[in-house]
Amino acid sequence: MTVNAGGFDGERIISPTGEEITRSDPNPTVAYRALVELNTSLIGTDQLKIVFDTGSDAGEDNPAGFLEPSFGSVQDFSVSPPVDNQFILDLLYYTFEPFKNFTVSVGPNIRTISYVDRNSYAYLSFQDFSTQAFINNYILAPLNGPAAGAAIDWKPGSGPFSVRALYAASDAANPGDEGFIPGVALFVPLLYPNGGGNQGLFGDTYQGTVELEYAPSKAFALRLQYSGGELFDNRYDVFGVNFEFTLSPKFAIFGRYGYGSYNNTAFGDIKPNYWMAGVAFPDLFTRGALAGIAAGQPFIVSEIGNATQTNFEAFYNFPVSNNIQVTPLIQVITNASNQEANGTIVTGTLRTVFSF
Repeated sequence: MTVNAGGFDGERIISPTGEEITRSDPNPTVAYRALVELNTSLIGTDQLKIVFDTGSDAGEDNPAGFLEPSFGSVQDFSVSPPVDNQFILDLLYYTFEPFKNFTVSVGPNIRTISYVDRNSYAYLSFQDFSTQAFINNYILAPLNGPAAGAAIDWKPGSGPFSVRALYAASDAANPGDEGFIPGVALFVPLLYPNGGGNQGLFGDTYQGTVELEYAPSKAFALRLQYSGGELFDNRYDVFGVNFEFTLSPKFAIFGRYGYGSYNNTAFGDIKPNYWMAGVAFPDLFTRGALAGIAAGQPFIVSEIGNATQTNFEAFYNFPVSNNIQVTPLIQVITNASNQEANGTIVTGTLRTVFSF
């Protein structure tokens, strides 16, 4: 559950294409997300995961999402649940281990970002950062919503290398070619406002991703990534890198970088860049706590706007008990929507997580 408030400098906020979003500061909000997660093993080395999920009204239930909805300022936990307080089946997949150190996940309802681009300090929006562009490489996974597909995770000989790969198709249950295809990231409708096309498991909106990780110890990990596929029959390719380095038990650094190519967008063929970097302080003041500060630019591209949006976030996750975590956090956004005319946006949130 969150309580959130914020505002902006200047007279108004405009979108990446210049449309006015608002001339007044948004009202404070109270938002929530609730999940019931069921984990079942049939033979002892497998897992059938079923997650039911509900939440408040998507990305616009907080000032950051309302003021800057396109380039990753939305609080990540706000866009995962369904809108209008619906209670739905959010995840359904089966994971098994056909060989030692080799797992396979397959299901009609998966999330691409569940399998790649992990990071110990910037990955779980109920635990660390909330800004969506800090949770994952923002341009690496244009399919980050409900999808059908499969993923593998292989750690040869339990050594320092791991290989992960996945294939996911949006709206795989629909054999037709009508309507906007769901399950895409928030920047995709901006690039392809008339998006649609062939659906189904092998339709023309799909994502394939490969990740190679080198982790010689628990203190260091380097991940090299490639993601490619089609969005509404338009090709995209993205290369990424993700690292974390725990320099001491109470200090770590981490970051991500991405370079991509998206063809035939509303702005032509574009090649966006992405980066984020930060520091983390595990066990700050008390055991089990986590603090972090990060900065990043989620969508660096000259064809959209006349500036580059920069995001900042700081949080402190304090464990009240084993089942309750309270986290104050602050978000600062400059040049929102890549528009120099937009004043600085500042929002504050108090996040409380109950787990059972």
